[in-house]
Amino acid sequence: MELLLVVFIFVAVVLLIEGLFLLSRSWWNPETRRVKTQLRQLSAEVYGQGDVDLVRRRLMSDIPWFNRLLMGIRLPVIDDVDRMLLQANLTYSVGIVFLASALLAVLGFSIAALASRWLMLRLALGLLLGAVPFLYIYLKKQKRIKLFEEQLPEAMDMLARSLKAGHAFTGGLQMVGQEFVDPIGTEFSKTLDEINFGVAYEDALKNLSSRVDSDDLKLFVISVIIQRTSGGNLAEILENIGRLVRERFKLKGHIRTLSAEGRLSAYILAGLPFFIGFAVFLLNPSYIMILFTDPIGHIMLVFAGIMLIIGIFVMKNMVDIKV
Repeated sequence: MELLLVVFIFVAVVLLIEGLFLLSRSWWNPETRRVKTQLRQLSAEVYGQGDVDLVRRRLMSDIPWFNRLLMGIRLPVIDDVDRMLLQANLTYSVGIVFLASALLAVLGFSIAALASRWLMLRLALGLLLGAVPFLYIYLKKQKRIKLFEEQLPEAMDMLARSLKAGHAFTGGLQMVGQEFVDPIGTEFSKTLDEINFGVAYEDALKNLSSRVDSDDLKLFVISVIIQRTSGGNLAEILENIGRLVRERFKLKGHIRTLSAEGRLSAYILAGLPFFIGFAVFLLNPSYIMILFTDPIGHIMLVFAGIMLIIGIFVMKNMVDIKV
């Protein structure tokens, strides 16, 4: 057992050193900084603004052999993580995410091995810490999508006004990209750059929809594509989309108010077992430590954890009303 612990600690240290080396190389490499500076200057001279992506690169990792390995495996989870990074607008590569997850998982397992001899506890803590990078990406993605949807009605109104004033659709995209901050300004600017570089309107809008996982944006993209093929008043369509999105926001706020009591009850019920267990541990440690020392207690803890996860899932579905 001690040999296994030493091996895990050694692997954790190696992964930590490798991760720090990759981060420092990507941040402080003079050649990389020089190339980025020249690209920003070139884009500023051509378009009058910076941060234009001239080359689209989706590397899985900065390590050549690890990048070839991830590109060769092509598991669905790798593509899902890559898509989440793109939607969260994070500059990390997929390889960095998996290496960070492996490092945290090994560290969690090693820490639990020092504190307890129970294998299930070690695995649970390792899996919990290993999921932290993926949870961080998911939260960043959801936060960005929420902000995008809040900006979308105003962007639709600006596009409609620009079309009524006689501007082309690309001119409206340029106005939105200049007047709005990230994320909608950034995403519309990327779409305009793709169109200027020769990408078809439909493909550029589909790429926008893939970068932002929003049902309201999908409605906008489908409406524009249909209008370009069958005709119609695009300005009126955009105004209707903006009004529809605002009404959905109002309905979501009303539903959130009505379900506040249910969500609070779910939080209390989910945290109550941990609070009671901690309180019993402070009052009588020997009483609750039987769960961690006796084999029957291990089975009870696993069963209680499974039931708690099922209960959280059921309560979440009860208060999460789709609009």
